[in-house]
Amino acid sequence: MILAQEAVSDSSRIVTLVLFGLMIAATLGITVWASRNTRSATDFHSGGRGFSPLQNGLAIGSDYMSAASFLGIAGMIALFGYDGFLYSIGFLVAWLVALLLVAELLRNSGRYTMGDVLSYRMQQRPVRTAAAVSTVVVSIFYLLAQMVGAGALIALLLGIQEGQTFLGMDAPTAKIAGIVVVGLLMTIYVAFGGMKGTTWVQITKAVILMSGAALLTLLTLSLYGFNLGALMSDAANASQAAADGNAAGFLEPGLRYGVEVAGDPLQTMWNKLDLISLGMALVLGTAGLPHILIRFYTVPNSQSARKSVNWGIGLIGTFYLMTLVLGFGAAALVGHEAITAQDAAGNTAAPQLASVVGERIGGEMAGAVLLALIASAAFAAILSTVAGLVIASSSSLAHDFYNSVIRKGRATGSEEVKFARTAAIGVGAVAIGLAIFAQNLNVAFLVALAFAIAASANLPTLLLSLFWKRFNTAGALAGIYGGLISAVGLVFFSPVVSGSENALMPNVDFAWFPLPNPALVSVPISLLCAVVGTYMSKERDFDKFAMLQVRALTGAGAEKAADH
Repeated sequence: MILAQEAVSDSSRIVTLVLFGLMIAATLGITVWASRNTRSATDFHSGGRGFSPLQNGLAIGSDYMSAASFLGIAGMIALFGYDGFLYSIGFLVAWLVALLLVAELLRNSGRYTMGDVLSYRMQQRPVRTAAAVSTVVVSIFYLLAQMVGAGALIALLLGIQEGQTFLGMDAPTAKIAGIVVVGLLMTIYVAFGGMKGTTWVQITKAVILMSGAALLTLLTLSLYGFNLGALMSDAANASQAAADGNAAGFLEPGLRYGVEVAGDPLQTMWNKLDLISLGMALVLGTAGLPHILIRFYTVPNSQSARKSVNWGIGLIGTFYLMTLVLGFGAAALVGHEAITAQDAAGNTAAPQLASVVGERIGGEMAGAVLLALIASAAFAAILSTVAGLVIASSSSLAHDFYNSVIRKGRATGSEEVKFARTAAIGVGAVAIGLAIFAQNLNVAFLVALAFAIAASANLPTLLLSLFWKRFNTAGALAGIYGGLISAVGLVFFSPVVSGSENALMPNVDFAWFPLPNPALVSVPISLLCAVVGTYMSKERDFDKFAMLQVRALTGAGAEKAADH
């Protein structure tokens, strides 16, 4: 029996490695093609602005439907039921902010990056420096989530359990290897393919991920005769909540967020405030994410930007409905104990579900094939999202910092692109190093932290720049740095970093801020800093604000600025 199991395991590994090899070869082929068609800074930063709304909508969905969506949210739902689905709701509702307040205005006002809009009526060098710093910090936090997910996925796919090895690697080593491989691939995609290559990789990945998620959703529902109620009932009965005598609690709010603690009203209050803080981060963060904002520059005009968001919302909404089935399916068919045994944070719940569903429908080999297919889709999600994050960071560093600050606007397009490619390598190296130390955190939770920082550092300043006549350079700098420092600082002194079992440093305790997500405090701090900073400075340029409003609302002059 042991020999048979080993043979099946080897077959699974072969199927997985073949599919992975084909997917990586295809995406590298796209990158090589794109590199031959990337000739200018506009090609590198915004893909030549030639993508249609549908193509850009697929790329937006691909950027958004990351490892956090496919692995993290499915894992959250599998472990915490209703409360895990809060992530899906928050991520989807957030697009209304991007659609109504940001998409068209940003496309009309800027050229390549968020810094173009922020610096339009302010002092170029300090504001662009702040924009570049904020972009890199947000992207690094988001990158951590994708790469942690990649490490967990690789260990699962190679079938390495505790005490086992494969090719000389144990489970922790395999996770590190996965992180390094993803880091190297994303650097290659960006450095050679630029935005054009990255976008086509993302479009391909969106099709793969949606198809894989739809297949697994239909197969899971087929095991229950497409009776969602029966699936949810089984999930509740198989959950840890049921083991604790509260099966009904799995389908109700309060299992993870807003938990009532008997005899401790203070902790109960903090738990409820944490839920509000999470909601703020998710709803406000999307419109401040750098890798989402730069997608609005890849289309010909503002109308296309709006249509892109509409396409993205449709794809993302459909995908999140499927994560509900995947999460409850994993809870019912895989079980809490098996999920946490493979990955304590639940990041491998969806691939584990694929293995179980495949075995029930067609035997062990079918389980191996379905696992490989779903894992390939998840891996594709990781690769395309990290590529989007790296190009957002490298473009900002090259366009906002190198060209505008260091070279004072005198760098040529080729020099800017060369620096962007070097920056991509640096960002990739930093992300690899940090991700190795963050492997115990749920990827959806890590992304929520990135959303909190984006909501604090980027969105308030961006909106004030677009809509407040009195806003000036001092206010922009105070808003960006105030939001950035408060968000990152509060995370550092929260249970995320120390003082809890799953913290980055579990053996020490210097946590004094009780909320894992800082948005409830850091967003108001950013707004307050921006307002106070504005009134402390006498700088004002009402003519430039009027010009910005005309451009943002009508698009007049936008094409000329884009081609400048």
